[in-house]
Amino acid sequence: MAQGINSKLKVLIVEDDPMMQLGLEQSLMAQPHLEIVGQAEDGYLGVQAALQLKPDLVVMDIGLPRLDGIAATQQIKAALPETHVVMLTSHQTQTEIIAALSSGADAYCIKGASVERLLNAIAAAVDGATYLDPQIARRVIDNLRPPTTTGNTANLSTRELEVLKLMVDGLSNPEIAEKLYLSPNTVKTHVRGIMNKLAVDDRVQAAVVALRSGLV
Repeated sequence: MAQGINSKLKVLIVEDDPMMQLGLEQSLMAQPHLEIVGQAEDGYLGVQAALQLKPDLVVMDIGLPRLDGIAATQQIKAALPETHVVMLTSHQTQTEIIAALSSGADAYCIKGASVERLLNAIAAAVDGATYLDPQIARRVIDNLRPPTTTGNTANLSTRELEVLKLMVDGLSNPEIAEKLYLSPNTVKTHVRGIMNKLAVDDRVQAAVVALRSGLV
């Protein structure tokens, strides 16, 4: 969702734990580029709030009353495809993780992770990237299907491998560009090349293939 130069990102928090909700609110309100526009304590109310407020970003718990965060995310993304969703969860079973990955959320963080990691996830989501918490990635790689046989992992260049490693670490394109002293457009070109060579459709799939194949 396009932002003006001086505009803040409008954030909706959907979390049923009052202490967690308060902690999120305080952490995010401390960021000058973020504005908390609403809160909801269950998935149903979260969807209603999103439809009314049209936030730029939703921080969504998975284990919610009435309507879980996975179903709520699916409904929000269907109605508001430009709204970014960061899934924040303590659930790490294989079934729940894979369901979360297929919900359409843009980023996935583990509860209890540092504020810095959450902010990295938010930055990646807003940048159009997909952030996958390393704890989640490493738990699911052995349970996902092997990389497609059309993927050509051996043909990745040294630079593409460097970019891929930073993608796995959850860095956004601008962060990768700064770290490798490249222009953002060059990074985008490398990311497209990586996904083409690995025969994947998004950054999460690229990360999974990279981890499973031992590329990084």
